[in-house]
Amino acid sequence: MENALRRGRRGGTRHLASVDQVGSGNVGRGRRITSKERVAIALLLDQGYSGRQIAIRLKRSPSTITREINRSQRVDGSYDAGVASRKAFERRARPKPLKLQANTRLREVVVGLLNQRYSPQQVAVRLRHLYPNDREMHVSVEAIYQALYVQGVGSLAQELKREKALRSGRKNRIPRSRLAGLPGRGRKTWVEGAQISMRPPQASDRAVPGHWEGDLVVGGGKDGHGTALITLVERRSRFVLMHRLGAGRDSKTVVDELVTMVKSLPGKFETITWDQGSEMAQTPSFTIATGVKVFFADPHSPWQRPSNERLNRDIREYFPKGTNFATITDAQVQEAQDELNNRARVVLKGATPHETLAQQLNDALTA
Repeated sequence: MENALRRGRRGGTRHLASVDQVGSGNVGRGRRITSKERVAIALLLDQGYSGRQIAIRLKRSPSTITREINRSQRVDGSYDAGVASRKAFERRARPKPLKLQANTRLREVVVGLLNQRYSPQQVAVRLRHLYPNDREMHVSVEAIYQALYVQGVGSLAQELKREKALRSGRKNRIPRSRLAGLPGRGRKTWVEGAQISMRPPQASDRAVPGHWEGDLVVGGGKDGHGTALITLVERRSRFVLMHRLGAGRDSKTVVDELVTMVKSLPGKFETITWDQGSEMAQTPSFTIATGVKVFFADPHSPWQRPSNERLNRDIREYFPKGTNFATITDAQVQEAQDELNNRARVVLKGATPHETLAQQLNDALTA
């Protein structure tokens, strides 16, 4: 038998070599049936061995051998090692249809979410949140990136209503400022006694809702000088509030608008963490009007307000740097706010800030 295995079947060593070449493209996991094993299967079948007996001889699972014989038999019931190897190679042919090409329903949902400015990572986690028990509606982040930026004809990018820019591509984090932790310039009386180190621990660990971060997104351009957008984000739910300052960002104007924003969600504000900008110089009047305490991050330490820093980066998708907010309408600001609040977040395991805040409100009512 050993000599027969070396010679091969129906063609001697030349046939065996050709079969090995066909089977040389083995890919994937596990130990696949080799061309030499197929020759052995054919010889043993000719000698009257059963599938189970062949499995014992080849030290293979009986189901593996039986499946190989059944799917490679000819019409007359015979088994040819060369034909079997070629069929196996054809079954492994690449490229195979990609999931986002084959599953039309999944593709439509993915395109819809991308059109809502979801990132590929947000799309992937949102799908698992929406379809927890339907694996056909799950897709990996890499598969989405491949469909967006690698594939040629038929790529998802051709179906987007909006131009979807690539991420920064930065491989390393930007080094923290060498100025971090150093005292700021001049005396800032509104900061004294309200440093971030004095913020209650509940605000730091995001354990309970009601703790926010705030900032100004400043307008640019000659005509946009002095215009700004007030941004607030709730640390636990990532719920966003935005308000346009058409002209002037002095402390009284900013504080008055902040009072209006806080009162739009009564009972859901405990603290706000801000940077040490002079626009918050009139903090005492804000606290008197709302009962909300304001704490200030250390100079040059944006990571102490991470949710707001991330929000301000997302806002640039809608209002690029240099935008004159005097030319932006309140309706445009509201549209951007609604879209951000209805965008799934990875940190929320696929839920949206709006859904998370609604759940928080419901929990508070039923507690």
